[in-house]
Amino acid sequence: MTAAASLDPLWQPGPDRIAAAHVTRFQSWAAERYGAPAEGGYAALHRWSVDELETFWAALADWFDIRFSTPYTRVLGDRTMPGAQWFPGATLNYAEHALRTAEDPARAHDPALLYVDETHEPVATSWSELRRQVISLARELRALGVRPGDRVSGYLPNIPQAVTALLATAAVGGVWTSCAPDFGARSVLDRFQQVEPVVLFTVDGYRYGGKEHDRTETVAELRRELPTLRAVVHVPLLGTPAPEGALAWSDLTAGTATADDQVFEQVPFDHPLWVLYSSGTTGLPKAIVQSQGGILLEHFKQIGLHCDLGPEDRFFWYTSTGWMMWNFLVSGLLTGTTIVLYDGSPGFPAVDAQWAVADRTRTTLFGTSAAYVMACRKAGARPAGAHDLSRVKCVATTGSPLPPDGFRWLHDEVAEDLWIASVSGGTDVCSCFAGAVPTLPVQVGELQAACLGTDLQAWDPAGRPVLDEVGELIVTNPMPSMPIRFWNDPDGSRYRDSYFEMFPGVWRHGDWITITGHGSVVIHGRSDSTLNRQGVRMGSADIYEAVERLPEIRESLVIGLEEPDGGYWMPLFVHLTEGAVLDDALRARVKHTIREYLSPRHVPDEIIQVPGIPHTLTGKRIEVPVKRLLQGTALDKAVNAGSVDNLELLRFYEHLARERH
Repeated sequence: MTAAASLDPLWQPGPDRIAAAHVTRFQSWAAERYGAPAEGGYAALHRWSVDELETFWAALADWFDIRFSTPYTRVLGDRTMPGAQWFPGATLNYAEHALRTAEDPARAHDPALLYVDETHEPVATSWSELRRQVISLARELRALGVRPGDRVSGYLPNIPQAVTALLATAAVGGVWTSCAPDFGARSVLDRFQQVEPVVLFTVDGYRYGGKEHDRTETVAELRRELPTLRAVVHVPLLGTPAPEGALAWSDLTAGTATADDQVFEQVPFDHPLWVLYSSGTTGLPKAIVQSQGGILLEHFKQIGLHCDLGPEDRFFWYTSTGWMMWNFLVSGLLTGTTIVLYDGSPGFPAVDAQWAVADRTRTTLFGTSAAYVMACRKAGARPAGAHDLSRVKCVATTGSPLPPDGFRWLHDEVAEDLWIASVSGGTDVCSCFAGAVPTLPVQVGELQAACLGTDLQAWDPAGRPVLDEVGELIVTNPMPSMPIRFWNDPDGSRYRDSYFEMFPGVWRHGDWITITGHGSVVIHGRSDSTLNRQGVRMGSADIYEAVERLPEIRESLVIGLEEPDGGYWMPLFVHLTEGAVLDDALRARVKHTIREYLSPRHVPDEIIQVPGIPHTLTGKRIEVPVKRLLQGTALDKAVNAGSVDNLELLRFYEHLARERH
């Protein structure tokens, strides 16, 4: 497929577009100042960025005018993975860079944020107003005793207050962490209890799908179960007064900014910025800590060069605060870009809701999930016919690979001259390994190229790089946004086991990929068992905990499968207790339990009774082999028979796969 596609790209940037791209101008500048190749286009620049890793990142910091309040002694003190030391000696502040545009009198009253709810009426927050609110809130956080390194948590939807709270936390050197309010209390506590927050920002509820969802009981439970909290800040999204003992958002953000405000704490480059969470496939979610400096540089690179965004752009990505793409979206502020915050259902009041948001906000980069694109296609939506999308220059997708039909549908139904950027990265680095390059052609079904500074390779099981063959996604050099550590992992063993166990010294991510002969990348889905619904990842352990509270369920197994047509099938297999019957009533209770305690997005497509759940010899449920069986892999190739407690149980799933195919 890829060889043929390379002869006939779906989209090709014209000479003017290539010349105007930020990455083109960066390459010319870096050729003069830092010895980058002046010729050879993106491929030559990428090769230089991985061969001369330290020079590349020094050039990038210079190009984006990073404000080091104390200078670095060198770019990379130690490049060993894990544990690479970036820019030792340097101090800076992420929030200071995110709010720099407010210092420009010509831009101070332009919108920094455009907030849209399900009414689709945009509400703007100017750069100067955002800066004022951040400074006021940062001052109040300091007064509450928040010090550098303290954790501040948000149980908030994708609203302007969440952006303000993140930036104020970063401004004082605190460590931000957030969950979306459609997460049930147990899911939130599994995350927040690990990091012991001292402040909790929370809403009274949220609106989704045309309905109001009250969260006051959940918030009360969070307050009871988080004993380290010194303060709770109430954001009245549904208009209720602050509960007893909580502070009102409006009181904390009413202050004025003065010239005397020393708001931006200058912290070391590797000072924690935020904690993101893995899906928790085999237990508690991993609490992934990323640094102020690492995220700052990585996001300047991704947003300013790969996404090609600047002050004239409007950046929309459909996301929630429980997904890394929200953190990535907030970083659009770094390049002076207006970011679009949409809080609502992706398909309310109709499937084309996200395109309506793009129309109303004059979005230039439209980010969504591959699943949403395919849902629009299946529904027969015609976005360009119903909405003014003339300013959209790029549609980017992530969460799962965009199938070829998705590329063609975007080309046909949004715009022929459309840059389609399927991108792939991870919560683990809060960035992309491969994806958007504004100066390269787009081939159907392919990501354009590996990202700058990322030595991306596909490896076979023996650890050999392969070309035009499926292999494990490997990164052989450190990236600044790789985790500085996991929370509560004092010896680093859980971090090492997560990425460096299979191939010590290099990052193994858990995706199957092909790197083509012409430099593009094809993603084949997860090589592990993470569930990924509408771009929101959740681990099977969360679902087991909820479902197995029901007395009829002895044990369960959940699998998520990427389908060839771009769909996603998520069956839940249940092993019942003696005498229990899987009838419509029990199915309804299982679905209600998952919807109520976890997330409506993770209600299974089917609930299937099984004779038993297979385990490893050490008692772990076998998920990846079952997934491979359901994808059609032969039993002897899907699992090592010697590692299973009851091989016969796997034959049920093998038989089911034959029936489906």
